[in-house]
Amino acid sequence: QLQASGGGSVQAGGSLRLSCAASGRAFSTYSMGWFRQAPGKEREFVAAISWSGASTYYADSVQGRLSISRDNVKNTVYLQMNNLKPEDTAVYYCAAGRPTGSRWRAVSGYDYWGQGTLVTVSS
Repeated sequence: QLQASGGGSVQAGGSLRLSCAASGRAFSTYSMGWFRQAPGKEREFVAAISWSGASTYYADSVQGRLSISRDNVKNTVYLQMNNLKPEDTAVYYCAAGRPTGSRWRAVSGYDYWGQGTLVTVSS
């Protein structure tokens, strides 16, 4: 089970840190991803991290502003969001899976999903 938290409302240029807490002892064996879905749009890839934390992947639109990390002792994955823009407004979802190749950036690459947390960025 995945529980996302940390969403809220900020002004453009502000920061937020999202957290996703996982239950179960298998957390450290799963790669983790963050996706987002804006109103009227499809869910899109934001960032992902391998089970060990050695590899990370980012969407071009967030590269340099958002950073994904994980703590396998706390069973938690984080998404540090800096220099937020109005176009970052969306519901953010964490996901767990064992994607390979191009599936790192695909919704279909992940098996388990959290409930989502809303991020609103005003201009």
